[in-house]
Amino acid sequence: MRPYPLLLTVTLLAAPVRVAPAQGNPASATGVKKDIIAQLNDAESKLVQLAKAFPDAKFGWSPPGARTVSEVFIHVAAENIDIPPMTGVPASATKMPANAEKTVTTKAAVLDLLTKSFAYAKASVMALPDAQMDASASYLGTPMSKRGIMMAVASHGNEHLGQLIAYARVNSIVPPWSQ
Repeated sequence: MRPYPLLLTVTLLAAPVRVAPAQGNPASATGVKKDIIAQLNDAESKLVQLAKAFPDAKFGWSPPGARTVSEVFIHVAAENIDIPPMTGVPASATKMPANAEKTVTTKAAVLDLLTKSFAYAKASVMALPDAQMDASASYLGTPMSKRGIMMAVASHGNEHLGQLIAYARVNSIVPPWSQ
């Protein structure tokens, strides 16, 4: 075996990982809950920074045939609110307006819903009893562990973060954390 792949692996494993501030990461969070909340914190931090970096006038921009900037942010917020109850946790007090992707388009309204949705998603992770994490539930018609459903919430935000980074770059907006 060549030493380079091993050296790269050791270097990457030893490198420090920057995670978003511990907001929403209660001291009682351990194990998988701590990991899911860390992912939600990171996605929230970057998505909020990126939303703030987009000029108001660009919230209606989209590549042909795709969601607009505001629609992507609202889609993430909606899923943060709609998915956790699939695990049996109480529904969010924050309700998405009807046809939110088309009706919530201002920067202030988008940021408000996005922030509230992440607070709810993190509270939902904490509300799910550890003993139920491996229990099966239905995720959009597919059987999945409740842990897997909560992980899907976290990965979903990061999936659309990548999309929004591409939107930003096309519009000459540099993501704030990479400046």
